Amino acid sequence: MKPRLLVLWNVDLTLVDVARVSRAAYAEAFPKVAGRPLVQLPQMAGRSEPEVFFEALALNGADMSGAAEELLQPFSQELAAAMHTRRADLATHGQLLDGAADALKAVHDLGTTVQSVLTGSSKPNAVLKLAAFGLDRYLDLEVGGFGTEAYPRGTLLTVARQRAEQKYQADFEHTTVYIGDAVRDVAAAQIGEARSVAVASGRATAADLREAGADVVLPDLTDTQMLLASLTGHRHA
Repeated sequence: MKPRLLVLWNVDLTLVDVARVSRAAYAEAFPKVAGRPLVQLPQMAGRSEPEVFFEALALNGADMSGAAEELLQPFSQELAAAMHTRRADLATHGQLLDGAADALKAVHDLGTTVQSVLTGSSKPNAVLKLAAFGLDRYLDLEVGGFGTEAYPRGTLLTVARQRAEQKYQADFEHTTVYIGDAVRDVAAAQIGEARSVAVASGRATAADLREAGADVVLPDLTDTQMLLASLTGHRHA
């Protein structure tokens, strides 16, 4: 049976909170590329790794004289290395958000759903974060969208959908759902013409997410049946 539903998940502050480890990795990687310490780290919620890096250059007074783009790939490599070094810290100093594992399993067990990610993290870093909590088993990361790809997130959603359609020979044009915690996630779903399920587990409040136009707003992922109803239109026993 061909899958009928594509569910894309944001990672940070939707499924896991590993900000402490991420901050340490940024602090290690940034000076190796920028030549100065990372004194001020930009807000990371809802943003891609390249966006955070470019703003960090400005905030920390790094005069790149137009060379910022050339530094992005070296920085991405250094950040991935720093995260890999800290992979054991992800589970000990980070946390799996309430209901996340059960939510992924429940959606997986529907049997007619493809699950992947649409995240601001690079693929290596996203894999590390998910694997630290055993979440990768429920996801097809081959068809996901990642922060270091050269697309705005709304466009990247469309790219991920096309990857899933090609791999599974299925039509997800009207059956794609993006689950995230940020106003930017809601906007990406709108641009990519996907249904948005917003979870108030990050920096944005439920009111913020409703105002942004989310189709469904959940306080967290602990009510698995409510989540499934948001995806499929009816509650499951």
